[in-house]
Amino acid sequence: MLRAGRERIGTRSRAHTALGAGRQRRRVHERADAQVWNHRVMTTAPRASSSGDYKFGDRYVRRLGYGAMRLSGPGIMGPPADPAEAKAVLRRAVELGVNHIDTSDYYGPYVVNDLIREALYPYSDQLALVTKVGARRTPDGDWLPATSPAELRQAVEDNLVRLRIDALHAVNLRLAAPDGGVFTGSLAEPLGVLTELQKQGKIRNLGVSNVGPRQVEEALAIAPIACVQNAYNIVHRADDALIDTLAPLGIAYVPFFPLGGFAPLQSAKLNAIAARVDATPMQLALAWLLRRSRNILVIPGTSNRTHLDENLAAAEVAKRLDAAVLAELDGL
Repeated sequence: MLRAGRERIGTRSRAHTALGAGRQRRRVHERADAQVWNHRVMTTAPRASSSGDYKFGDRYVRRLGYGAMRLSGPGIMGPPADPAEAKAVLRRAVELGVNHIDTSDYYGPYVVNDLIREALYPYSDQLALVTKVGARRTPDGDWLPATSPAELRQAVEDNLVRLRIDALHAVNLRLAAPDGGVFTGSLAEPLGVLTELQKQGKIRNLGVSNVGPRQVEEALAIAPIACVQNAYNIVHRADDALIDTLAPLGIAYVPFFPLGGFAPLQSAKLNAIAARVDATPMQLALAWLLRRSRNILVIPGTSNRTHLDENLAAAEVAKRLDAAVLAELDGL
């Protein structure tokens, strides 16, 4: 069993002058930082292979993958401001060895899967496209449950058609409590629908998302489960025991919001440790996940190539973290 953010004109003018000078100094520093990072990228392009491989269902994938949600517009609705850059990010990810892309037809909705198809089709045989079903979007951007048998079947079909593939590497059944929190009910009925689609050859592997240990146990009694996708990062660690239980079972754990999600991680201590080990705080947070457990697959998202390269370089950061640094990070 599982356990585990008026004065006179002369004064205002001086204030604007000082503000302008401050902004100019910040721009100079930002350009300098970008030049340093771009130099690193050009001289030592990061590779997803540095993160190692893990068996995800019926194939091995790089432990550093890519989460495509951020390729949509604000609020995960509509198209991105720069579709050409979005496609360039996808191509760059694959060029650098990423072979696990996490997506969903409700990102946009439909926008992200269209971008993936337009950028990468025909796909490499090594590319694992993983989606999630169980929700739908309203015109104003709300997220509503969509777990009836008809909705689940249609969602799988929509993903297949948009991505132009015959079978999805994995489909995560994404569930939620009424308040949007972790689902605590029975998943037998919706998971049963997905197992039937798996038998039809439309899904190769099954996963569950936003669930607790009891739901994982229930799922394992129904069908083999290849992955669990829950909220987890260096400061949000409610699933520590679950990760440790899944590891000897060979079940991948795929954290969503590995960098904090819609509210990025903020920690003065994390920033200080990152400076000591010559990394960015976000690289360090990803590196910690790679060192936390071998069954963790990390899928950070971004909408620009420079940030993508920075994320992939986290694999090399992970290799140079010694026991003392890891202990500090564990204590955050």
